[in-house]
Amino acid sequence: MLETPKSRILIDPGIRYKKIIRHLSDMNVPVESIKAVFITHEHTDHVAGLPILLKKMPFPLYCSTLTWKALKKSMGLEDKAVDWRPFESGSRYLLDEIEIESFPIPHDAADPVGFLFHHHRGTIGLLTDLGYVTKLVKEKITPCHTLLLESNYDMDLLQADRKRPWSVKQRILSRHGHLSNEATASIACDLAKKGLKKLFLAHLSEDCNRVELAETTVKNKILSSSLPLPHVQAIDPLKPSLQIVL
Repeated sequence: MLETPKSRILIDPGIRYKKIIRHLSDMNVPVESIKAVFITHEHTDHVAGLPILLKKMPFPLYCSTLTWKALKKSMGLEDKAVDWRPFESGSRYLLDEIEIESFPIPHDAADPVGFLFHHHRGTIGLLTDLGYVTKLVKEKITPCHTLLLESNYDMDLLQADRKRPWSVKQRILSRHGHLSNEATASIACDLAKKGLKKLFLAHLSEDCNRVELAETTVKNKILSSSLPLPHVQAIDPLKPSLQIVL
């Protein structure tokens, strides 16, 4: 969740409704104070709590046209029942004092996007579920002072994992899959050169990653490159909620 003095925005409610309410309560945030819900893509781990959330509280829902079509098909959402606010990938729009910018990312979904939240206090980026960082993505996230970035798996743990068949591992490793700790560490080095202040590591695999491992990999890469170390914090996949306050 992103919070400013005027707005609270919920992004990708990927846990069940009751857990969403509990996490918001832990952050002292009344659910009715949420101004809008933004969706990066339609995969279940990003929208699991959405149907009941919208049924209980009819928030404006911001997502792209293709993502909305996918959500209607997979979750049974209806045009008449949802206050859907469409946007096209690459567009900008204002919500109170925040300018929200979307941009395309490489992932195996209908129309996946990352977000930039521009505010007079700085720019916050949100970037999860992508197989690699394109030139456009790098250009977009470079000005961020705070970034939530995927750090999905440790290569050795993924290779050793027995739960996933090789076909699933190939998907994860593909250019439309997910970022490894090492890949994220390399991106973090580039951003540290540009003055990144806070880096939150997100979308960690429960089986193929560890909070300490992700943080250590990223920090060691930055320090070994003799770069200024931003605040680096991995988000526990068992407690996936995060509150960023501007």
